[in-house]
Amino acid sequence: MQVTTKGIVLSSIKYGDTSLISRIYTDSDGLKSYLLKGILTAKKGKLKAAYFQPLMQLEINANHKNKGTLESIRDVKVEYHYQSLHTEMTKNSVVLFLAEMLGNSIHEEESNKELFQFLQASLQWLDNHDKIANFHLFFLLSLTKYLGFYPDTENFSASCFDLVDGVFVDYPSGSAFITDENLVLFKQLLGTNFDTIHSIIMKKTNRQELLKSIVLYYEMHLQGFRKPKSLAVLNEVFS
Repeated sequence: MQVTTKGIVLSSIKYGDTSLISRIYTDSDGLKSYLLKGILTAKKGKLKAAYFQPLMQLEINANHKNKGTLESIRDVKVEYHYQSLHTEMTKNSVVLFLAEMLGNSIHEEESNKELFQFLQASLQWLDNHDKIANFHLFFLLSLTKYLGFYPDTENFSASCFDLVDGVFVDYPSGSAFITDENLVLFKQLLGTNFDTIHSIIMKKTNRQELLKSIVLYYEMHLQGFRKPKSLAVLNEVFS
């Protein structure tokens, strides 16, 4: 079936000497994997390797067999042209980390337009703003709304956040929880939006500890989730 859809690149890996396999989250069909034959050596043609960098926003014309095999792309164009995401070192580090997190979190081959629109708008916001030190924390917390394990805020005034059960409690049931100064910042993140995340002031140690807790939260609530290799690099960038 021939499909024209918007898509966000999650990853691209080399296949043989001349080709790529690219995993793209599409608006029409969720996660799809495409074999891009000969793209690394092609001097002409509509498909260029530069289009398949992490988190690129594309419009693709593809053939979808929907049989669980690699699909093919007939034509592609950039749907949104980033100005800074792949050229500024800090933003590029965020992009690599978030692409890995998304690749480890999203597996459904079905359309989820709300999730797609969230990713689309969030990445465009990141591209157009400079005060981004807290962006990845807020992005990952917001993403849990679409993945089905957003923190339950019913007991918001409690003194701990239990990572296992995803609830605020006064007495956590296990050893994985957020408390004290980090809890205050965690609650502030839950109560903000992209345009005000810069107003949350936190030390580098708090930012690193919160990120570690949020990644652990993903590990606990997503089957098969793997801790991203780029986590250490991101912590170094924001230190």
